[in-house]
Amino acid sequence: MTPLRKGLVVALVHVALVGAVGAKFWFDRATLPRVWARTVPIDPDLPVRGRYVRLNVAVEHDTSEVSTPDAVRAVRLEARDGALVAIADSTGRHYIRHTRCGDEWCWVLVRPLAFFIPEHVPDPSVRAPGEALWVEVSVPRKGPPRPIRLGVAADGAPQPLALR
Repeated sequence: MTPLRKGLVVALVHVALVGAVGAKFWFDRATLPRVWARTVPIDPDLPVRGRYVRLNVAVEHDTSEVSTPDAVRAVRLEARDGALVAIADSTGRHYIRHTRCGDEWCWVLVRPLAFFIPEHVPDPSVRAPGEALWVEVSVPRKGPPRPIRLGVAADGAPQPLALR
C-alpha cells in the first residue's frame, strides 16, 4: 500500500470516528429528556481557562431530611415535570452538595459543568440584579447532564440567550 493510500485510510477512519461521535450526541439530544436547571456560576480561577463558563447546577432534592452546610449525598438524576431532580441512591453516580445559592440554601451537583462560549460573546454569567442564569441540559441515564444552551430568568420561565 502506498503512503498516499495509507494516509487516506487513516483520514477516513478519523472522519468515521468523529462522525459517529457527532451522530451519537445528535441522537441523544433529540431523544433524551431535556430540562432547564438553575445555575450558580463559578470562576475556576485558572489563568488559562479558555472561553467557557463553569456552572454549578442546582437540582431539586427531598428537603425533609435535615442537612448541614456542605453535606454531600449520592444520587441519581432524573428529569421530572420539567425539572432536574436528584433522588437519593446510595449507588448513585452523581453527588450533590448542600450550599448557599445567593440568599437561600440549595443542592448543587458537586461536579460543575463547562459551557463553552464564542470569543466575541460577553461573559453570560455576569447578570443584572434580579436575573438568574439557567442552563438547558439533556439528562442521560449514565454520565453527567449535558449542557445545551443558556438562558436567563427574571420572574418567569428562562429565556434562551443568543450566544452565536
